[in-house]
Amino acid sequence: MASKKPKLKIIPLGGLHEIGKNMTVIEYNQDIIIIDCGLAFPEDDMLGIDMVIPDTTYLQKNIDRIRGIVLTHGHEDHIGALPYVLKEINVPVFGTLLTIGLLDNKLKEHGMLDTTVRHVVVPGETIKLGQLKVEFIHTNHSIADAVALAITTPLGVLIHTGDFKIDYTPIGGEIADLQRFAQLGKEGVLLLMSDSTNASRKGYTMSEKSVGLVFDRIFEETPENRIMIATFSSNIHRIQQIVDSAVKFNRKVAIIGRSMLNAVKTSIELEYLDVPENTLIDISEIKNYTDRELAIITTGTQGEPMSALSRIASSEHKQVAVKPDDRIIISASSIPGNEKMISKVINELLKKGADVVYDGIADVHVSGHACQEELKLMLALTKPKYFMPVHGEFIHLSSHRELAISMGMAKENIFLMRIGDVLEISKNDAKVNGSVPSGQVLIDGLGVGDVGNIVLRDRRHLSEDGLMVVVVTMEKESGAILAGPDIISRGFVYVRESEDLMDGAKKAVEEALYNCEFKGYSGWSYIKNLIKDSLKDYVWQETKRSPMILPIIMEV
Repeated sequence: MASKKPKLKIIPLGGLHEIGKNMTVIEYNQDIIIIDCGLAFPEDDMLGIDMVIPDTTYLQKNIDRIRGIVLTHGHEDHIGALPYVLKEINVPVFGTLLTIGLLDNKLKEHGMLDTTVRHVVVPGETIKLGQLKVEFIHTNHSIADAVALAITTPLGVLIHTGDFKIDYTPIGGEIADLQRFAQLGKEGVLLLMSDSTNASRKGYTMSEKSVGLVFDRIFEETPENRIMIATFSSNIHRIQQIVDSAVKFNRKVAIIGRSMLNAVKTSIELEYLDVPENTLIDISEIKNYTDRELAIITTGTQGEPMSALSRIASSEHKQVAVKPDDRIIISASSIPGNEKMISKVINELLKKGADVVYDGIADVHVSGHACQEELKLMLALTKPKYFMPVHGEFIHLSSHRELAISMGMAKENIFLMRIGDVLEISKNDAKVNGSVPSGQVLIDGLGVGDVGNIVLRDRRHLSEDGLMVVVVTMEKESGAILAGPDIISRGFVYVRESEDLMDGAKKAVEEALYNCEFKGYSGWSYIKNLIKDSLKDYVWQETKRSPMILPIIMEV
């Protein structure tokens, strides 16, 4: 009897129907490789959560088959979950020089540098991981050293673009290796997995160089006042252009924000950032220079409450205070959901007299992701048999599918997947076949995954309705009430102004306990539920609100 031929499986564990948390599993026979391992930022209803990472239950069960984690670039949504995932799945990590440099900063913080095997690769290099070969192909993105991956399997070649754009005038680097994509397309590509972030946007993404020209113009128009620029710490090309403009107009550059300092330090050490001597100064030295001699680079483009720019805007930063006529440039676009926080920061800066320049006013930002015409070019060059849009919410993935259909691809060969779905490819066909455990793991402080839906539900309940604690002291033997009930309220009503309500609440509980004592019930769980129900009914009747009720019974 002929043995069953092994199938090729592609399993996304993150990055689909969402922005961030990118992670894709490629599996053939006994070999598994993982592409990227990113985090996502918490949504508004995830109270107290610091970050969200992929659920790796499936990988933990198959740890013996994992040959390595391969990284496309060094953004948080592609490497941010690694310190947490590597604690469970300690396998080698492969990435380009800057990507591994940025990862090293994270591993150092977690005390994991010595226990993690890291391999630096260069674009053009091919590595062998079990039966799978991975080739790194140079691309352009809003961070240096970004690569796409060509994965050769016994059934054919898969291409994963990573995040990319096609920039014909990139900063400090070469144009994406389009010849290699074309060559692979000629030889035959089994499956293309392509970045969908900007799939809804028509046309082309502007070149990063265009932002440098705008910076030059702003510096030229601002000869006397201090210039402050907020950007993403990982956007090394953007930082390079700010430094270039500052040098051209004889300004010193100070840097604030921990992630920015780390990224700049790593990029200078690895020679991805060219900063002339005596250009950088410490933030503590800014008092020694006049406004016309200073440019400050900071974090906080998304209005994050603890970021440097937010603290400057709310006058809470120790070293930098906004002066009237400071020129402040926010060189980033808002991540969906952050618009309110960003406009709050802009409003505070404007109130203090600053002149704020942001994406809506001038072209101080360009995206790092391909728009429709570049995505079409990638499809045209690679000519894949099957296509799976990745990286984006459903609207982005479906827009990308429409683009492929408009170029003549058959709809049945395009797979709009969900995280956890298994795409199975055999010699003759491809189909979605089953799913694996997937989802999100929430990080709160040092706790990984110890906060789940029930805890979040309780946090939401507390944040919306407050808490009432009822304390009663009862005799163990007879169940007689010795003291109480005492009612403590937090986040529900202001007790001093609601004495009648609190007295009524106390009476409602007393009455319930009296009935209970009278009938001779003494089961603690019964009494607790009785207190809960009677107080809940009373409070709802009086206020139409439902605080969390916590009965505490003390035995004597």
